Amino acid sequence: MSPVFAADLATIRARGYLTVAVREHWRPLSFRDDTGELVGLEVDLARQLAQRLFNDPNAVVLEVVPNRDRLSAVLEDRVDLAIAGLTQTPERMRLVSFSLPYYLDGAGFLVLEDRPVTLQSLAQGRIGLLQGASTLAAVRYLLPQAQLVPLPSYQAGQGALSQGQVDVFAGDVSTLVGWQQEQTGYRLLPTVITADPLAIALPHGSQHHDLRQMVNQSLRDWHQNGWLEERTSFWGLP
Repeated sequence: MSPVFAADLATIRARGYLTVAVREHWRPLSFRDDTGELVGLEVDLARQLAQRLFNDPNAVVLEVVPNRDRLSAVLEDRVDLAIAGLTQTPERMRLVSFSLPYYLDGAGFLVLEDRPVTLQSLAQGRIGLLQGASTLAAVRYLLPQAQLVPLPSYQAGQGALSQGQVDVFAGDVSTLVGWQQEQTGYRLLPTVITADPLAIALPHGSQHHDLRQMVNQSLRDWHQNGWLEERTSFWGLP
């Protein structure tokens, strides 16, 4: 297939398929199943947009990108849009436009299933979290006496939790759900301490107005008819 570039809606329709940036190791949002196929809530959204545009859920090219390239893929016209775990921030909004939210993520706590940990018991507990994560400020505000243990990766957090080096690990609920699905022995505490809406990143510019309108109207329709909530539940997301 020849290279494609971000385009206005009319050009996309004439081209015959959509190009979407996604990630591949972020179960249950976007990951590869046992057959190697990309699946997950964000992949469902990409295919549903293709269904809406072309009456064909396969009329989409899924461009796998690392986290650092999610915005540049849109900015450099390598894709039409990105559905890749992006939250709106003032810095990002200067670079790209964002759709209405498709999922309300947030920071939560994962614990070992057999440990009697509650939010109250964490007042002076050991809480693992990613170095430099925005979660840190929220946890510090909620639990000022707790011992925060910065860790370099989610994998390191999983190891620290399983080895008893921390009492809980704090991170994005969507990612923590993925842990639960891949390995048994974990549970999420019922408290979510931040609200982080995930949205689709689209190009700025008046030429992309119709594309942004189409995406937003699609999301409104899918909220109203229950499709989006059904897919969210299907993938095990709270």
